[in-house]
Amino acid sequence: MGTVYSTASMSLDGYIAYDDDDPGALFDWYQAGGIEMTTAMDDLTFHVTEPSHDYLRDQTLALGAIVVGRRLFDVTDGWKGRHPYDVPVVVMTHEPPADWSYTGAKDFHFVTDGVEAAIRVAQTIAGRREVSVAAGEVATQALEAGLLDEVRIDLAPVVLGSGRPYFTGGSTRVLDEPTTIIQTARVTHLVYPVPRG
Repeated sequence: MGTVYSTASMSLDGYIAYDDDDPGALFDWYQAGGIEMTTAMDDLTFHVTEPSHDYLRDQTLALGAIVVGRRLFDVTDGWKGRHPYDVPVVVMTHEPPADWSYTGAKDFHFVTDGVEAAIRVAQTIAGRREVSVAAGEVATQALEAGLLDEVRIDLAPVVLGSGRPYFTGGSTRVLDEPTTIIQTARVTHLVYPVPRG
C-alpha cells in the first residue's frame, strides 16, 4: 500500500478556510508563478513557481485516490463529477446524496461506515499509489485512528484570525522532523512523518 497523508493549504494560525469555507488568500500560491499546470477541470489552471510545480507534479503522479468528508464534497458540488487531479474520490458520509449526478461523473465512492472503511476503500482503489485525506474532521479522525503516515501542509503567509482548523481536536501528537521543506512564492511546502506506536 502507498503512503496515506493529509494535506491542505493552511494559514499561519492553523486554519484551512474561514467559517464559510472561503479560503481567502490561502490559495494565492496557485497563481504566484509562471509555470502553467492544467487540471481535469476546464476552468481551473494553476500558474505556480518551479518549486511548487515540481512538488505538485510529484504528488499528483503518485496519487491513487482521495478521501474527503461530506462537507467538502457539498461545498465543491463534487467538483461537478470530476476532481481536478482526475483521481477517484471516496466520500465519507452518513448518507450518500440521492440527487447528485453529472454527465460523465466517474469514480465517486460513498462510504457510510467511518474513516477506517473510507481509507480502506481508497487504498484498495489506489493499490500501490498514495491516498490523500482532506484536512479537517476526516484528517483528525484518521490521525486519531493511527491511519496517517504523513501530514503535508502548504503553509501560506496569511493569518485568517478564525475559521476552520486543519485539525479539529483530538489528543496531542508530536510529529517527526519534516522530510520536506520547500519555500517559494506565497507558500512553504512541508511534509511531516507521523510516528507509529
